[in-house]
Amino acid sequence: MVLLLLLLMLLASLPISGKLRMKCPLNLKHQDGRKPWNYYRPGDHVIAMIISIARILRTMSSFNMPPYSQISMNRNDIVMMACIFAIQLVNKNSQLLHNLTLGYSFHDSYLNELGTSDALLDILSIGEANIPNYSCGRKDNLLALVDGAERDISIQASRLAGIYKVPQIRIHTASEALSDKSRFPYFHRMVPKEGIQYPGIVQLLLHFRWTLVALFSSDTEKGESFIRTFTPLLVRNGICVVISQQFSATGHSAGLRDALSKWRQVNVFLHFTEYISIDGRLHAFHSALEDLPGPIEGKIWILTGLGMFDMEKDKILKHIHSIWSFPLQIKDRPKDAAFKSQLLLKSQFQSHYFHCSVSRHVFSVKGQRRCTQKAPLGAQGNYRVLRITSNQSNYNVMKTLAHALSAAYSSRSRRRRKDEESSENPKLEPWQLHPFVEKNEFCNISQFKMYLDENGDVVAELNIMSLLIPPEEDPIKQLIGNFERERLIINQDALSRLKLLNKSLPRSQCVENCRPGFVKRAREGEPVCCYNCVPCPEGTISTQEDTKKCTKCPDDKYPNTDRVQCIPKVVTFLSYEEYLGIILVSFVLLLTLTTCLVLIIFIKYRETPIVKANNRDLSYILLVSLLLCFLSPFLFIGQPRKVTCLLRQMVFSNIFSVAVSSLLAKTITVVLVFLATQPGNQVQRWLGKSLANSIILSCFSVQIIICSIWLGVSPPFPDSDPHSQPGEIILQCNEGAVVMFYVTLSYMGFLAAICFTVAFLARNLPGAFNEAKLITFSMLVFCSVWVTFVPTYLSTKGKFMVAVQLFSILASSAGLLGCIFIPKCYIIILRPDLNTKEHLTARTNVKT
Repeated sequence: MVLLLLLLMLLASLPISGKLRMKCPLNLKHQDGRKPWNYYRPGDHVIAMIISIARILRTMSSFNMPPYSQISMNRNDIVMMACIFAIQLVNKNSQLLHNLTLGYSFHDSYLNELGTSDALLDILSIGEANIPNYSCGRKDNLLALVDGAERDISIQASRLAGIYKVPQIRIHTASEALSDKSRFPYFHRMVPKEGIQYPGIVQLLLHFRWTLVALFSSDTEKGESFIRTFTPLLVRNGICVVISQQFSATGHSAGLRDALSKWRQVNVFLHFTEYISIDGRLHAFHSALEDLPGPIEGKIWILTGLGMFDMEKDKILKHIHSIWSFPLQIKDRPKDAAFKSQLLLKSQFQSHYFHCSVSRHVFSVKGQRRCTQKAPLGAQGNYRVLRITSNQSNYNVMKTLAHALSAAYSSRSRRRRKDEESSENPKLEPWQLHPFVEKNEFCNISQFKMYLDENGDVVAELNIMSLLIPPEEDPIKQLIGNFERERLIINQDALSRLKLLNKSLPRSQCVENCRPGFVKRAREGEPVCCYNCVPCPEGTISTQEDTKKCTKCPDDKYPNTDRVQCIPKVVTFLSYEEYLGIILVSFVLLLTLTTCLVLIIFIKYRETPIVKANNRDLSYILLVSLLLCFLSPFLFIGQPRKVTCLLRQMVFSNIFSVAVSSLLAKTITVVLVFLATQPGNQVQRWLGKSLANSIILSCFSVQIIICSIWLGVSPPFPDSDPHSQPGEIILQCNEGAVVMFYVTLSYMGFLAAICFTVAFLARNLPGAFNEAKLITFSMLVFCSVWVTFVPTYLSTKGKFMVAVQLFSILASSAGLLGCIFIPKCYIIILRPDLNTKEHLTARTNVKT
């Protein structure tokens, strides 16, 4: 074996043939101040923490130096001191940990993956070297990992810590991927989940009707993710993103001036904020606006970060109305008693409170500065003041872990059997703490208003703060509203103060709002937020501005003139109280009295020749039927009822059938009488009452059958029509089977046509015993009225349809009464000398 080693050393010393390769050895310079550090203090349980204390100011690219020696940084020890002080306060609280103490092991992530990986390896490696699972040297008793690294680096830390089942406590916003409990079961949030303010921003935009907005973000992966996820959320709520810009690290953005020039109506700008400053964005924004012609309205900047934003008066704020942000709400309760004091620390605290030495293991890949606490943080000497209340969240995290640890030990103590009480209690493992951390008491302990949502994620209630930029004064901070439990609350007093300062909120819309009564109609080729306003269609209304769809009024209401309100419709029908009803009733009574008078005259002078001529009984039947015709309109006037709807058309059609069939019987009788006077004619045997009665009964029976079929198939019924007349609900009788209604009219027309034809053919017979001329003229009037009725009836609606039918009934009945009976009454009353048998016989002989 010795010979083999000597041979290998000899071969290694021989020169290598071929091209000569020069190798530069790594020059590890001694950079104690820049080596990775670890602030460490032992305890019964150690809390590891990865935080970002270093702020990188400059980086160099040198291959002969360790990476950490190339970082020029500014140390921000305030955060670390606050965490240390928080652990000291927890250790002093005897009610929390009893006989246990918490130690710590703090590392800086250096804001990159390399620093985080190195810190994780050091935390998980128990020995001096960064070799996981290798135990040599110190015993850390690691309890939990407090993660304050970058958001994307947090996933890397969670994968590695999850292998060892170490609870990972996140104190900054984390990636949504870490919410997957199946992949990251040991991950716990102590801060609100990312994006809780996004619904509030959307509600804020909708409340002030800022439908035209611009989005700004950095040209990083997180900025691209924000644009990709937030834009669809705005679009779904009807908000148009017409400018979407990603800024480079220098703050410049190509095309910003052109975009602002095209969309001058945009006055609201949403900016995705990260840890970097927005000064560069404001400078680019200011420069772009300065190049635009004409007056420029003040713009509103809405920052998406969860925190306050302060800024001094600067010329770059010239065109900004205000800057809005979303800080977390603070509980209205006294702070923890441990935090009523102040922490006074030396500026050079490291040498005073810590003993730092560079320790390097033989297998270690780097030197490690380890600072072990040698004295508690106190208040003595030449101090500077740190108000610890600003870092109370760190104390709340440590206190939450202490509560979980105490609950875990209490649970173990209750489960122990009595015979084991005297035995030594082994230390708690990290995975045993996990169920108690999962309960997440942080929301109850935190000074902020936090709670768990239905998914178990931490969410918070937010304030909406505005930094108003007056022209010549310092910015004014005021509370605009709150976002609590997914609900937006606006402070109206703050808006009133804006008006008093002559700084009312600007508009950010493509067009003016559509007034109530109008509906939006999109413009072709433009964003949906740019539209025209058109009146609502007939029968619809809109009660709000910018309505997308008009609302139809209920059947019992109708739109007013401006189409902004539904007004109850007036219930209408042909009543006795209105003028039309009064006029029709007056005609009915007049014609009824006239018919009664004629009937009385015919009864009184029933033995006179002119009454007896041409069948006196038919005259009585005709007069009675006409009297009933004049009374039938009372079934049509007034509110429709079930009985009146069933009777009105049936009574009308049957009575008119009797009247027309009576006239037909009269006409046929006249013809047969004169045919019987001719020698050798056998028609005389047909003459008599039986013929007339048969004609009336047969014609009447046919109408009865038609009406019976109507009632059996679909009888009339009361109904309402809310659509025919605007502003009215018409109470009417629905005819049921409308075809049957027109069948009854057609049958009456058929009888009238036959009667008119027969009378017209017999018009030249002698007039003393013949009414053919009078019947011809009366049927001409009757047919003219009902032929005119059909188109008029179909062209009218509501109560006017009823009025047209009543007018036709009265006019046709009055035509029959006037044409047939008035001439006879004239002879009976005024010319009795003509009402003699000799006179009638003489006229007959002359004619024959």
